[in-house]
Amino acid sequence: MKTPAYFTTSDGLRLAYDDPGGNIGVGPPLLCLAGLTRDGQDFRYLRPHIRDKRMITLDARGRGHSQYADDFHSYSVPREAQDVVELLDHLGIVRVTLLGTSRGGLVAMVLAALHKERLAGVILNDVGPEIPTDGITRIMAYIGHRPAAKTHAEAATTLATHMGATFPNVSASRWREEVETFFRETPTGLELRYDVRLRDALLAQAATGSTPDLWPLFLSLSGVPCGVIRGANSDILSAETYQKMQLSLPELIASEVPDRGHVPFLDEPQSLALIHHILEIAL
Repeated sequence: MKTPAYFTTSDGLRLAYDDPGGNIGVGPPLLCLAGLTRDGQDFRYLRPHIRDKRMITLDARGRGHSQYADDFHSYSVPREAQDVVELLDHLGIVRVTLLGTSRGGLVAMVLAALHKERLAGVILNDVGPEIPTDGITRIMAYIGHRPAAKTHAEAATTLATHMGATFPNVSASRWREEVETFFRETPTGLELRYDVRLRDALLAQAATGSTPDLWPLFLSLSGVPCGVIRGANSDILSAETYQKMQLSLPELIASEVPDRGHVPFLDEPQSLALIHHILEIAL
């Protein structure tokens, strides 16, 4: 990855982003938001397929090259949505098509509710307004913890074993690339590329005892060209929620990717077809 650019948020955090700049192609740029513990490098498989569009990626606060917050409570979806608006203002961009993977998709829904005028289109990658308990349990089992594996090679083997059932036919080289991208190998083991206090933020939010209803946020996408991609083996976007989303928002374009769990890599034919379609109509 080339050296990122930076901007400073209204609460003083320095966030990293990657932007080719200039007027590339027709229509608004594509802004990509990664999942909970990931960063802009999550879209490296997609980038070679987006040649006629200005494609911007953001490392959310506390992830990747972005600064970690002093107050972990700011690791929240509403604050991260505000960061997106401030990035757009920093770049002088009026409207974007937003591609949100997992948590990035939740940020997109908040933006649809609060800043709909900034959205030319939205693509949700394996996320919806309901998240199954099993998926949340799986996430909480690893977030904030360094891998038991001590080397990239060990971690790649472990990842392939754990993910093989939901991601069959993925090469060993891709699993190796995944761990090399998102873990730093050090003499004492593998280090995370995000603030471990993301776990504290999730626990604090759960301790409130109230689970927000995300359906009104999802329905805010009405009138915006939008699509949803689902990994057929996903434990975060269930088949039931996927169907309900299509019934609740009839204009939603939906595509299911076989042999993928949470989340599709976005270089699959089904993913690319949906992404390019939304980009074509989001003008």
